[in-house]
Amino acid sequence: MTENDVKFLSVEEALKIVAAIQEEEDINRMDKRVLTVYNYEDKEICWFDYDEVMAAVGAEGKKKAEKSVVQDYILHHIPDWAKTI
Repeated sequence: MTENDVKFLSVEEALKIVAAIQEEEDINRMDKRVLTVYNYEDKEICWFDYDEVMAAVGAEGKKKAEKSVVQDYILHHIPDWAKTI
């Protein structure tokens, strides 16, 4: 499935279900990081590859990206199926 096939929630809808975005180690690849999105019931909604998000927001190679830029990117890319979790 490509990004073009996925329907995303509006930012307003995403804000109603996203409680936290947490940077974590990828449990399958210890040298990789992921950004895991949690809902208000502390359940994982979805995750994003850390390096891909940093590249998308133009922070690749920088030590830290602006937290608000990363959050904004993620909130614009929450899949619509996340409402069913």
